[in-house]
Amino acid sequence: MSIRNFDALFRPKSIALIGASNRPHSVGAVVADNLFTSGFKGPVMPVNPHETAIRSTLNYRSVADLPTAPDLAVIATPAPGVPAIIAELGEKGCRAAVVITAGFGEVESGHELHQAMLDAARPHLMRIVGPNCIGLISPHAGINASFAHLTPDKGDIALVSQSGAIVTAMLDWASERGIGFSHVISLGDMSDVDFGDLLDYLSTDRTTRAIFLYVENITHAKKFMSAARTAARAKPVIVIKSGRSAAGAKAAHSHTGALAGSDVVYDAAFARAGLLRVSKLEEMFEAAATLATGVRIRGDGLTIVTNGGGAGVMAVDALEAFGGRLADLDPETIEALDAFLPANWSRANPVDIIGDAPGERYAKTLETLLSRKSDDATLAIFCPSAITDPHEVAQAIVDVAGRHRGAPVLTNWLGGRGVQSARDLFADNRIATFESPTKAIRAFMHLVRYRRNQENLMETPAAGVAISHHAIKAAHDMIAAVLAEGRTVMTEPEGKELLSLFGIPIVETFRAATPQEAAERFEAIGHPVALKILSKDISHKSDVGGVRLGLRSAEEVREAAETMLARISAAFPDADIEGFTVQRLVDMRDAHELIAGIATDVTFGPVLLFGRGGKAAEVINDRTIGLPPLNSVLARRMIDRTRVSKLLAGYRDVPAAAAGTIEDVLVRLSEMIVHLPEITELDINPFLATSEGVVALDARVAVRPCAPGRDRLAIHPYPHELEREITLKDERRFLLRAIRPEDEIALAEMVSRCTPEDLRLRFMGPMKVFPHQTAARFTQIDYDREMAFVATDPGSAYGMGTIYGVVRVVSDPENEKAEYAVLVRSDMKGQGLGYGLMRAILAYAARRGLREVYGEVLRENTGMMRMARHLGFETGRYELGSDTAHVVFDVAKAAEWDGAEVLE
Repeated sequence: MSIRNFDALFRPKSIALIGASNRPHSVGAVVADNLFTSGFKGPVMPVNPHETAIRSTLNYRSVADLPTAPDLAVIATPAPGVPAIIAELGEKGCRAAVVITAGFGEVESGHELHQAMLDAARPHLMRIVGPNCIGLISPHAGINASFAHLTPDKGDIALVSQSGAIVTAMLDWASERGIGFSHVISLGDMSDVDFGDLLDYLSTDRTTRAIFLYVENITHAKKFMSAARTAARAKPVIVIKSGRSAAGAKAAHSHTGALAGSDVVYDAAFARAGLLRVSKLEEMFEAAATLATGVRIRGDGLTIVTNGGGAGVMAVDALEAFGGRLADLDPETIEALDAFLPANWSRANPVDIIGDAPGERYAKTLETLLSRKSDDATLAIFCPSAITDPHEVAQAIVDVAGRHRGAPVLTNWLGGRGVQSARDLFADNRIATFESPTKAIRAFMHLVRYRRNQENLMETPAAGVAISHHAIKAAHDMIAAVLAEGRTVMTEPEGKELLSLFGIPIVETFRAATPQEAAERFEAIGHPVALKILSKDISHKSDVGGVRLGLRSAEEVREAAETMLARISAAFPDADIEGFTVQRLVDMRDAHELIAGIATDVTFGPVLLFGRGGKAAEVINDRTIGLPPLNSVLARRMIDRTRVSKLLAGYRDVPAAAAGTIEDVLVRLSEMIVHLPEITELDINPFLATSEGVVALDARVAVRPCAPGRDRLAIHPYPHELEREITLKDERRFLLRAIRPEDEIALAEMVSRCTPEDLRLRFMGPMKVFPHQTAARFTQIDYDREMAFVATDPGSAYGMGTIYGVVRVVSDPENEKAEYAVLVRSDMKGQGLGYGLMRAILAYAARRGLREVYGEVLRENTGMMRMARHLGFETGRYELGSDTAHVVFDVAKAAEWDGAEVLE
């Protein structure tokens, strides 16, 4: 990820247009017209070998003739000449280019041109947008470096799209509605600048309050996820993804692989990053309009206030269709409303306050609801009548909402020209307003989904799962043995043993080489059994008659085995049949048949699947996808997104599934993905859940050789390899490890045991409380762009031990510089722990390839200043009147540190 030279893209001091033209309706002429007429304050320098002037502006015959190096170049020349132009611009000192030209990927020679263009740009660190795009527009800077048919108004929405056609359509749509943009970027073929880069830039851009993405495909999943998660914490990011096919799953070895279609993986990725996905352009603007007002909801219930019963019914129908929930009206609220509403009001939600309701009635009703039901959103609907003034009612709503700042209020004024002044009033006061009940409800559900996605970024999980090094090594040895035999699919017993190594409950399974041995196994088990064929060449055993259930005697088992063997041998004469497996039949009464497993997506790598299991898993199609690594909260979210989750909660005389057991299995599968890169597919089906626990009845595992260090995961997992111990000068030992989401409570406890003075010096201001959101932000980090080490007791479980100190570095998008911060519990100061933490994080910075670690330290923080000097930080000059010092560490000095030495 990199935003290097993005100032040249979005804030250039000069622009060159290579391929400018006077020929009417040509791309070069349209771009020239847009550049000259959009209000750019710097020089625009057209380049064309055959013209004297472009639009009465002096033309230059070549790049070499330019009087100065342009910050930004816009290229609209034939593709074969573009690499040479890029090289010439780079030599001139140009730092960024928008390549509008097409022809770089459509034919084989285009791929060579594409690479030649990148090769020409690389020595100069020149950034390229495109090729095959319509360009870039930044209205606040007066830049329209595109061949779009209009220049949009200034606004606070950034649009990033792979499709040029979508850009022009959205500009048209927005222009009609008076919607402006901060930036509009057409990415085209994304040769260099991509979604991840732009999300990094836009997340801190002060002119941008919301980000729109039109996505056709993601090319660098890991970079995208890291940037998207960062951007989503700062502002709403709304995405449309075209293409909902599940092509790619046809050759899957397992149900899991077949079910994990590409579009549902994109859904999971967007949700995991905290983005809001919508399906239509109109929805995108609706969502942005709602979120940009600043309205946020704390619950998922909706209360509807209306003066028309029919409109209320329409809203309820839409709410049900979109999966929403009407808030309950408690008796106290009904009694409060009874005090002033007409006797024939609905006395239920929707709150129908009757057709003649004036502004005062709306105001009292809304005041009552907002005072009593602050966690719910309220939708006010107005149906025009000759009795009431729509503007007067709107003003009443505005007044009440103003007294309840931040209260989630949405409005729908039905009608056309007669209610436009009311809609304008709402817009002026940043109250979301919509033209129909359906649009208002859809906007409310956008808020619900956005809130849920944001909560995924902030919730505190339960204590984490730790898999022993012995189990991981044994699993690797098993997989290596399978691959050494030239196999890519494990047998059922092998698959179950693999699950057992990672702590996933399995039903005990016995092998039998012959029908007679299978019968003898029944005698040892002594209960009804399931008999299955055992063959490395047969994956889906039930599809070929290789499964018999409910066998209740040894003779039954023997006969079933003989029949099975004869039938399968005749149907599959080339199959290598090793015998049978015999397992105790699990009591299926009140058991839920589930499916859980692992699949590999072409874009996002390994993913987890959970849903309704059994033979009809594909037909029922009740499943959800999650991206690893998972914790207990994310696993619970996966389960909640399925229809079967309602059954798992219990119904009638069927008890609920044992709490936490399914989440635990999903978290353990996530650990398998992290530790066993050879697994491409894993299928637990059926996977039974009862009130007593869970058990895997069957397992299919597909594997392949995997190069060491292969970067497979879209989200960086917990770095086990960074765990190490240090010894302080009093011989006390501590484990230094990366912080985890489960550490939130322990971190808050550590902060509570620090003195107010120590906290003031660390946070450069008084801190009375350490709120959940702050603690969650400090513990739920992106290991791709920041790192934090905590000092805890050796052997303590993740999320369960005491934290004595924490140190962190947050790097820039270029991975060159990082800012550090350190805090040691007040009663641990003077023991050398701060030095140990700092040495460890500086050693990490060296391994990461950072060049510089810096910090801002209060001048009165003499302890920190002394430690910084001792470690080799250099102190910059104090600015006049400043009470902070800027300290800088050359990371090359830490190349030999490992953070594990005895500290004296």
